[in-house]
Amino acid sequence: HVQLVESGGGSVQSGGSLRLSCAVSGYTASSVCMGWFRQAPGKGREGVAEIYTQGRSSGTSYYAESVKGRCTISQENAKNTVYLQMNSLKAEDTATYTCAAAPLCSGVRTGSGVWGLGTQVTVS
Repeated sequence: HVQLVESGGGSVQSGGSLRLSCAVSGYTASSVCMGWFRQAPGKGREGVAEIYTQGRSSGTSYYAESVKGRCTISQENAKNTVYLQMNSLKAEDTATYTCAAAPLCSGVRTGSGVWGLGTQVTVS
């Protein structure tokens, strides 16, 4: 069965950095996009960053305007893992970050496809 396992969340001071990891197993498709969306209490879901890990668009990445320039998503295909390096973190980045995989990155952004359990990021 498909499984996504996230790690790397935690608490950090404003201006600090965190790296999230998401390892996927059991997901096979001709096109695969992986990434994160986040949700803070009382707020809606927001796509953070996505990257195509398989298919014609492999390596193509997308970022929300709110994180562009501060976050970098990357892939390590040998480990079926994607990473989200987050720098210059702000209090408004505080949220639960959930890794997702879907055939299209639009699906990851909107929360369709397969999800992990989520990891908390708190910036104070």
